[in-house]
Amino acid sequence: MFEHFAHGADIGIRGRSETLDRAFAEAGRALTAVMTDPDRVRATTAVPIHCSAPDDELLLVEWLNTLIYEMATRHMVFGRFEVRIADHGLVATAWGEPVDVGRHQPAVEPKGATMTALRVAHESGAWLAQTVLDV
Repeated sequence: MFEHFAHGADIGIRGRSETLDRAFAEAGRALTAVMTDPDRVRATTAVPIHCSAPDDELLLVEWLNTLIYEMATRHMVFGRFEVRIADHGLVATAWGEPVDVGRHQPAVEPKGATMTALRVAHESGAWLAQTVLDV
């Protein structure tokens, strides 16, 4: 499950799931959902993603900022993610396609993930991965 939450001029995103890996993947879908409906994105191209950070919260920021960079430089949008996290390192595959303005109808372009409301935690039997995106 992913969702957005209100935050002034920026947009808060959350990924929730039973595993940390899946919560990060859902945060990736929430990022995409800021721009377009992730269910409209065809998984035609796989892009490998690797990043690391000293803790899980900074890893979430690094993960999302890497996705933003890859989408911007490749002129793509991603809709599906497979994530593996171990020892504050992340190895993932993001699947997507080139942006089709007519079909994707992009709303906004995120500039980056911030430290605002940054939280990665296991609570009530599920993992939460949240932050605020600068748009």
